[in-house]
Amino acid sequence: MIEIAIMGHGVVGSGVAGIITTHKKKLFASIGEEIHIKHILDLREFPDSPLADRFTKDFEDIINDVEVRVVAEVMGGINPAYDYTKRLLKAGKSVVTSNKELVAAKGAELLQIAKENNANFLFEASVGGGIPIIRPLSQCLVANEVKEIAGILNGTTNFILTKMFDEGMDFDSALKLAQDLGFAERNPAADVEGHDACRKICILASLAFGKHVYPDNIHTEGITEITLADVKYAASMDSVIKLIGDVKLLDGGKMDIFVAPMLISKKSQLANIDNEFNGIMVRGDCTGDVVFYGKGAGSMPTASAVVADIVDCCKHLKARKYLFWADSTNDNIISYNESKTAVYLRLSTTDRETALAKVKEFFGDVQVLSIENEAENELAVITPVLSVEQITTALSELEKDGITALSNIRIGDL
Repeated sequence: MIEIAIMGHGVVGSGVAGIITTHKKKLFASIGEEIHIKHILDLREFPDSPLADRFTKDFEDIINDVEVRVVAEVMGGINPAYDYTKRLLKAGKSVVTSNKELVAAKGAELLQIAKENNANFLFEASVGGGIPIIRPLSQCLVANEVKEIAGILNGTTNFILTKMFDEGMDFDSALKLAQDLGFAERNPAADVEGHDACRKICILASLAFGKHVYPDNIHTEGITEITLADVKYAASMDSVIKLIGDVKLLDGGKMDIFVAPMLISKKSQLANIDNEFNGIMVRGDCTGDVVFYGKGAGSMPTASAVVADIVDCCKHLKARKYLFWADSTNDNIISYNESKTAVYLRLSTTDRETALAKVKEFFGDVQVLSIENEAENELAVITPVLSVEQITTALSELEKDGITALSNIRIGDL
């Protein structure tokens, strides 16, 4: 029998406990021993739970129990998850987590502590929820040189954008529907402003390229400024708008990494991933494009990934799995101003012909877009590929002539 503990009994933690108790035979067949939940840490009372006798409010009960070999951290947030995880690893106990905030902020340090204490720190559920991506990236695709990872990494924003495209909802209405259906939190900022996707692409970049990427250093945009006019212009190009986390390895070894809305062609494998589903594309030199698709959140999909990591730790109680990246100062990331892209611009102007002439003066050859019932005081174009700095400078010059950018969205080559 292998004794484990679970820290947190919320949506994911209760799912983990449920899977372990209801899938005993299958898990036993996988490792040849029973996985037994000895402690569940939570400040609340659960008197009606069939595991009521396992609950504790004191972390010391877990850290001081020599029988507990593996701990699932599913509390979320940095504190006290970081302190607890660090102490557990230093005590030689393996830790698995679904906590993307923790891994994105402290992953390099915790992996180093795990290495020093012959323990494992696994986090399959931290990026794709129930979508396997960490293990495939670190094992199945290890023979590839990864060139790029791009993904729809947040189900809330994908649901909102799908409703805007398919049903003509404006952003506020689609957000309210997402909240009513439980896909969005009451305070949706982490999702709609791109922070959730940022943490996830940082974890994937760290794993793929071997050095920690900190979210605070990554350019991050959300979808709050996307309008139905943008949706119509995207559709006129046979494209959709998705919130994409993207990291690309450039010549010279530096990374171009960001989170931003993108217009992507409907021919892209990511274009048809809709509603609350996520999709992650890994571009390898040997495999080409490989796409992982599924539900990126929710109690049971995420709990499933956590339990898979628990099983993996139980199989490796006397050995370490090689999952590691080094710390960094982010000197391996280019400035966002150096990032190159074509962009869709929707501009406000009192004179379209004069505005177009000015746009061509600063941007060169542009593609002019048109939709039914377009606003007379607006001009929409696609620019050639330029650096973000060049685009920003040109928009500043246009501003001097009274031509204001209402929308500025990258064009994705995915």
